[in-house]
Amino acid sequence: MEWFKTWFASPYYHLLYKSRNDEEAELFISNLLAKWQPAKDARFLDLACGAGRHAIYLNKQGYQTVGTDLSAPSIATASQSANESLDFYVQDMRNLFRIHYFDYTLNLFTSFGYFENEYDNVKTLIAAKRGLRPNGKILIDFMNAHKVKNNLVTEEIKIVDGTAFHIKRSTDNQFIYKNIQFKDKEGLHQDFTEKVQFIDLKKFESFALQAGLQIKATYGDYNLEAFDINQSDRLILELC
Repeated sequence: MEWFKTWFASPYYHLLYKSRNDEEAELFISNLLAKWQPAKDARFLDLACGAGRHAIYLNKQGYQTVGTDLSAPSIATASQSANESLDFYVQDMRNLFRIHYFDYTLNLFTSFGYFENEYDNVKTLIAAKRGLRPNGKILIDFMNAHKVKNNLVTEEIKIVDGTAFHIKRSTDNQFIYKNIQFKDKEGLHQDFTEKVQFIDLKKFESFALQAGLQIKATYGDYNLEAFDINQSDRLILELC
């Protein structure tokens, strides 16, 4: 069983990350829209959308939007905001969803590189590419793996609504690991490990080449400033 299939479906995943910053997400989307100036009838796909915060905001800006995610609980939450121009579906991002349908596909907040096999990243990009209309764009918002490695907080305890999450982080230069241990409401010990591939710009370039894509621009933060390998918090890539 791939780790994300169980952890992302856990209510404790949503509890741990419930304080994610909606204002930051909205700022990022607003900056992208200001830069791209999409046509009014542009179609957006939020790939691995989670509970839908980016997709919902995109739709509020007037765009037809679809969100997909492997987690049924996340899609159930997101679907509470669905309307005639905003839909959510359970879908594995490695598989083609719709062909030649979207103008923009967004994969945000390090929702990439979860897989054991590196080629699954290429499969994801191929599926995303096949889903685009002519001249469509893919945007991937990933962590700056080099900065994460060099500034790794190896241990912390985060208490959320009375649940104490004991978190340990490590890396072996192939993956970055985040082990999360806690006691659930029944007092049972729970242990999950997030595992994200160590993907730098050079490796993304390789994945893009294999998928028949090119990296057209890179950014280092949600204000779309230039990427700096030592200073930037994010590695944001625009592909077509």
